[in-house]
Amino acid sequence: MRYFQKKNMYLTAVAAVFFILGCVTVNIYFPAEKVESVADQIVNDVRGDEGEDLPDNDQSMRPGKSFIAFLSSTAWAEEKAVSVSNPTIRALKADMKSRFQKLKPHYQKGRIQEKDDGFLSLESTKGLGLKAKRDLKNLVAAENKDRERLYTEVTQAMKIEPSQRSKVAAIFAEKWQQSAP
Repeated sequence: MRYFQKKNMYLTAVAAVFFILGCVTVNIYFPAEKVESVADQIVNDVRGDEGEDLPDNDQSMRPGKSFIAFLSSTAWAEEKAVSVSNPTIRALKADMKSRFQKLKPHYQKGRIQEKDDGFLSLESTKGLGLKAKRDLKNLVAAENKDRERLYTEVTQAMKIEPSQRSKVAAIFAEKWQQSAP
């Protein structure tokens, strides 16, 4: 009888250890640096200079760098992994780029503002006629709708947990604010 009590205590202790190990909290990895890199690229594509052939961070096509890029294929692969693009993202960037030209004067007059959540806010329509007010409200609504889709697409393309989309939007918010006219 004593043998079975010891065996039961042993099995209970082993079961308790496995139970405790099974309750370990799993942290969800959020690739903030990669998202920042993607946000930089997308914001520069939308708002950057059209005449710029090579972004400052693109070392691959500069003279004398191709041999180094050839030797360091691992670094090349990591750099390419940060670039996120698909047909939906390209279409969104094109729409946002053309819309930005219409929004630029409103930024400069303080009518719209970049918020910390990654979206535009209509601050004032003072001095605008009815049609101009409606047009500005429609521009802001279209921009915010495209940003919502962009953040979702980037989150999916980078295989980030959907619950982390607000973090993606916050990183983009910082980049939009830095590039606001």
